[in-house]
Amino acid sequence: MKNIKLWIFGLMAFVLVGAMAACGNKEETSSGGSDGGDKSEEIKIGSIIDASGSAAPLGKPEEETIKMIIDEVNEKGGVDGKKIKLISIDSKSDQNEAVLGMKKLIEQEKVTAIIGGTISGNSLAMIPLAEKAQVPYISLAASKQVNHPDDNSPRDWTYKTAQGDDVVIPKLLEYLEDKKLTKVAWLGVANSYGTSGHEEFEKLKGDYGIETVIEEEFEATVNDAKSMLTRVKKANPQAIVVWGTAQESAVVTKNIREIGLDVPIIESHGIGTKEFIELAGDAANGVIFPAGKLLVVDQLGDDDSQKEVLNQFKESYENKFDKAASTFGGHAFDAVHILVNALEEAGTDKEKLREALENTEGFVGISGVFNMSAEDHNGLKSDSLAIIEIKDGSWTKGE
Repeated sequence: MKNIKLWIFGLMAFVLVGAMAACGNKEETSSGGSDGGDKSEEIKIGSIIDASGSAAPLGKPEEETIKMIIDEVNEKGGVDGKKIKLISIDSKSDQNEAVLGMKKLIEQEKVTAIIGGTISGNSLAMIPLAEKAQVPYISLAASKQVNHPDDNSPRDWTYKTAQGDDVVIPKLLEYLEDKKLTKVAWLGVANSYGTSGHEEFEKLKGDYGIETVIEEEFEATVNDAKSMLTRVKKANPQAIVVWGTAQESAVVTKNIREIGLDVPIIESHGIGTKEFIELAGDAANGVIFPAGKLLVVDQLGDDDSQKEVLNQFKESYENKFDKAASTFGGHAFDAVHILVNALEEAGTDKEKLREALENTEGFVGISGVFNMSAEDHNGLKSDSLAIIEIKDGSWTKGE
């Protein structure tokens, strides 16, 4: 009798374990198994954003904006009755983390499309994975290198919503030419973003009568650039171009003023966040840079085609997060909306989705009016930018 009871007890335990395992497998499939989950109920989208680390001043508003816009889309019924499920990964301003995140989204989560790449180095490292897997990828980074490096043609599956170097550098050079600042110092961050900007500057500067009297690089982790700037001061430039993002550029900008270099400072659109002003302090005043129009939306004319959507985004973001909207969040706003529009047109078939993204036309976004094509996977022109000056800790639209 004792043996029979033990046998019955063992059988019940075996059945119970089997039932639990079956429930576990069912849950895994419904949340995204090998086929990406039940496609009749949801569309899985991935994001890889630098929400922490040195690039967080850019990445955090991107992450917040992506979640905000997807929530808004889902509240309105999603896409063709399907809710969007976001798989969000913080790449922590680290290239290896970005690559690992890309592999996870493609191989494990089997997402329909991916948005992300806060900084150029991370985005460039992620692109080959998206291209090999043939997954539509919308980059939020500025580097022109999202194109093929050999012939500058667009990669098949990669798009971007930030203004590229090929759009921003000409705007910067036009300003220098207009102000007759022909002898400049170029100071660039020593990473992919700095390299890409420098290459475009070197290629075009002669067309605008600009020459560099000195070129220097600084690390993204710089905390004191005075020794470099001592050499710059001796070169006696008429203006200094600082090409970096908020954190490192703020250090260099402060140091420029601290050593008594009293010349115009022209910077990249990578500083277009309040964190730059907070970090640079009084040294930020007088800095000139080209950037998207969001920062000066209240100074735009009523005839500007972007003004309405800029104001709507600004109001939504600031009401939700109780802080100023940034152009970097704007890049994410554009990416989500462009992707949603493509999904509504093409569904989740990746090849059809890729074609729909490539045919984005006349989309009025935060970063500009997008007109993409087989030859241009960004679709923005110089009219998407304004020349901005920082005055008394605020953005002012230049002439």
